[in-house]
Parts: sequence; structure tokens; C-alpha cells
Amino acid sequence: MWAQEQGIAEAAKIHPLADLYLLTDADIHHGPGQLRRMVARLEAERLDLASLMVHLSTESWIEKAIVPAFVFFFRLLYPFRWVADSTKATAGAAGGYMLIRRSMLEKVGGIASMRSALIDDCTLAGMVKRAGGRLSLDLADETWSLRRYTGSGELWMMIARSAYTQLNHSPLLLAGTALAIVIGFFLPPIYSLVGKMPALLAWAALSGAYLPMLRYHRLPLWMAPLLPVVAVFYLGATLDSARRHWMGRGGVWKGRVQAHAAVERE
Repeated sequence: MWAQEQGIAEAAKIHPLADLYLLTDADIHHGPGQLRRMVARLEAERLDLASLMVHLSTESWIEKAIVPAFVFFFRLLYPFRWVADSTKATAGAAGGYMLIRRSMLEKVGGIASMRSALIDDCTLAGMVKRAGGRLSLDLADETWSLRRYTGSGELWMMIARSAYTQLNHSPLLLAGTALAIVIGFFLPPIYSLVGKMPALLAWAALSGAYLPMLRYHRLPLWMAPLLPVVAVFYLGATLDSARRHWMGRGGVWKGRVQAHAAVERE
């Protein structure tokens, strides 16, 4: 975000009349027509912030197993329709691709207003929505992240870094989330194995809900019934996220700890 703040300051000198800023990451490959379509949509729908969840790498076997579920669970936390609905408080964005009006960014205080935020993209979306702005959040068509996750440890930290923050550091929400995962993801396959038809139907429905995400990532559809196994990984990383927070090591990102960085900035 510091780099983006410097870029915006430089852009204001070079293009002082620019109406829109594209906030993105250095490891994003941009499709040739993506930005043109996003600008057209933002103007046509009078949006203030239009964001895309870019394609994440699914080259290695661990990425194939974990990454689609990351997007699946993200959409459960931030339903895209709710994000776009001005009557709902839900606000979300994906930091790899955020097209925002300059006037709105200035209205909410600019990049500096998010200096202590761990989940900066969703923080920005929340500020825009509270300021009366309109949002959109969708899956990208032809824009990809070039970042590779070399092992389960990196993917674990990708989740643990911010999972407890997304739960507002609430032990009650953490307990509720763990219970929901156990009931919704673990019990159906367990009871299906002993011949419980309602459990089998629940497992089938869960698998069916996951199929669109596998299609989006161009992965085999037979992986859908394995979602409960992947959910074990996510539950473990979420619990580890809470543990790290309680130990004062929450929000570790690129070797830095959020709490320590906040103290230094003060």
C-alpha cells in the first residue's frame, strides 16, 4: 500500500486530471481487454469501486487442492451480490485489482487512511460503502496472479495471516465458525459413510455448490466431494490465526507483524 501511495502521488503530478486509479499488484498479469471492460462497467453502472478477484495459480497439486476453496470461502464471507447491494453493510474487494474513482479515494482519506489495516482491500471497500459509494466485486475473466505458492506452509500462512482479523478478533465468532465448519462440512461425509441418506444429500449439495469454482479454475469436477477434506486445512489455519493473535504474533506479512508495525508508525 505504501508503494501504491507513492504511485498515486506521482500520477497526480503527471496526470492531474485523471478520474480513475487502478490499484493492483506487481505480480498481476492483465488481460488485454480487462481494463477497458472494467472502465466501461464502472461508468455505465456509476460505480465508485470496481474490484476483481483475479485467477490465482493452480499449477501445483497443493494449489489445486487449496486455492479454489480459498475463493469459495471468500465468497461465503463476502457474497458478491451483497457487496453490490447498497442496502447491505457487506463490503469487500480483492486487492489485486481495484478500480476506484479518484474523488472517492480522496473522500475516504486516501491510502494513508488504511495504514493500520491488515486487510486493506476490504477496509477500503468498507470505507467507500460507508461514504455512500457503490461497489462491485466479481471474478476476473482474463487477469491472473503470477505468484506461485511453493508448498502448504505458504498457503497456510495466506489464510492464517488474516482469518482471525476477518472474524473481528472475536472468540465467539471463531467458535461459531468452527462449529459451522464441523456441522456443514465434516458431519455430512461422516454420516454418509454409515448410510444416512440426509447426510449423503447434504454432501451432494455441498459438492454441487463447489462445482462452479472448480470449473472457474479449470480443474477436474471429481474434486468437488473432497471439499470437506480441504475444509480441515482451513479450519486448522483459522484456529492458528487466532492462536497467533493471542500470542502477539497475529498479522504476520512478509516477515513483519501488524501490531509491531503499528507501534513503529505511531
